[in-house]
Amino acid sequence: MKFKKVCALLLAMVMTAGCFSGCGGKKDSSTDNASSGGEDGVIELTFYNADGQEDPWTDPVALALTEATGVKLKTDYPVSSDDQKIALMIAEQNYPDLIYAKGDAASLIDAGALIDLTDLIEEYGPNIKKMYGDELDKLKYSEDDPSIYQLSSYSVGGEQYTSSGTAQVQWDVLKENDYKLPETLEEYETMIKNYLAAHPTNDDGMENIGISLSASDWHWMITLGNPAGYIAEGAPDNGQWLIDEDFNATYKFRSEKVREYFKWLNRMYNEGILDHEFATQTHEDYIAKIASGRVISLMDTDWDYSDGEKVLEADGKLGKTYAALPLTMDADTKCASLMYQGLTTGQGVGITTACEDPVAAIKFLDYLCSDEGQVLVNWGIKDVNYFVDENGKRYRTEEEINESNSNQDYAKTTGVGFHSYPFPCYGTGVVDSEGNTYTTTSKESVIAEYNEEEKAACEAWNVDLLVDVFPQASEFEVPEYSAVWAYTKPAEFDEIGNILDEVAWSQLISCVIGKEADFDKNYDAMLAEFDKSGVADAEEMLTEIVKERVSLVE
Repeated sequence: MKFKKVCALLLAMVMTAGCFSGCGGKKDSSTDNASSGGEDGVIELTFYNADGQEDPWTDPVALALTEATGVKLKTDYPVSSDDQKIALMIAEQNYPDLIYAKGDAASLIDAGALIDLTDLIEEYGPNIKKMYGDELDKLKYSEDDPSIYQLSSYSVGGEQYTSSGTAQVQWDVLKENDYKLPETLEEYETMIKNYLAAHPTNDDGMENIGISLSASDWHWMITLGNPAGYIAEGAPDNGQWLIDEDFNATYKFRSEKVREYFKWLNRMYNEGILDHEFATQTHEDYIAKIASGRVISLMDTDWDYSDGEKVLEADGKLGKTYAALPLTMDADTKCASLMYQGLTTGQGVGITTACEDPVAAIKFLDYLCSDEGQVLVNWGIKDVNYFVDENGKRYRTEEEINESNSNQDYAKTTGVGFHSYPFPCYGTGVVDSEGNTYTTTSKESVIAEYNEEEKAACEAWNVDLLVDVFPQASEFEVPEYSAVWAYTKPAEFDEIGNILDEVAWSQLISCVIGKEADFDKNYDAMLAEFDKSGVADAEEMLTEIVKERVSLVE
């Protein structure tokens, strides 16, 4: 049945004539920017995806997108972590039709490589306008240049039905604590120490580890840097920065509360609770420790440690997987994990000056923002990947759900979810006019997929969702500025920021692994290095950027 439906889809595509004219740009012998016309009138747009992978555009969802729009994408992507393709594009002034530059958008804008989408959206983007709604103005670049150069690659609105919280602890530990959640660092510390005293080794006789981190490479930002702001300040994710109620920016490691957090971490290291290899082990070593069930607690985020959890789940060791905690330093600090920060801007998909027919390109993007387009990229092909019941509700079969969860190639072969990022999208829980969620994730689907440990916790806490024990999004005001880490910023700011981060990486590790008696001396030395590196200038620049972003939408 599935084979026949896919074949029917292919046949329909072959019989469909495209209605758009082609985009083209400067070309060289190795790459073509776009094909005007093409097979059966299909238009090929070139697309560079800085976060992408190989995409032959042959999966069923891709073919359905072409059937609906007359457009296919020819995707290019980085081949290594030090890929310099965008810099080369700028140097050669040789651009694709569409581009997602991630953090390099400012360079393209400075080079005049991206076109202003404002008029195109007004004339050809009804679905884009509908999706962004009141947040459309947040896409404007600056007060001096209110152009819209990119459509955000991050979700618009929605709910958080899952969260990895600010810290994690094994379910076995929580059960021995009668599911009582630690509300302060002190309670968290006591819980870990009590469990280690009762269970010094794992099932294989290996010594258990109280807390482990991954800080020998860029993961230091995720496990050493980010939790400090979340736990100490109750801050949302603004990268390395804290933004106060007057929009003043502070490099977060200069915060007194963050300093106190690292002082606690230093004590945990000297007492043998924090893994003594946290700063030298590879990330692969870190994941292997998690997979062994030895690591009692983490300060991390789920996507970063999930590979270790998958091994534990496959081995049937669900008690060694992790419960997300709304942990903060003290009872007066509120965990902001579920806080909606508004539309994330600064990173997104733009149309370049090389595109000869930007109308065709914007119409393609507008289709992706439509209800039909959102259902297609998120759910897949009707009666193949999903079905509609007698009440008009979309659903997936248990077989399809299991396949999507267990087959690592599911997205690439089916196309389901493969073409949603980095294009505009609705957030989890946002519903269409029929009351169906645009994404396959809903409150009901999350509950249905809970394992035995998660179900037991919900019962103990008397909640429907695990995140119901967190401070809810409704308890926070949506900031007038969006997540600062994604903003396009001037090169002079990034130069200082990169230096500050290099100093912080090495010096924070020194502070944590040093003697307790030397902590304040070591931390003061780091602060002095920040001063020498221009932290005051960076804070002033970012404050101006944030205030300018706020003024754009007032």
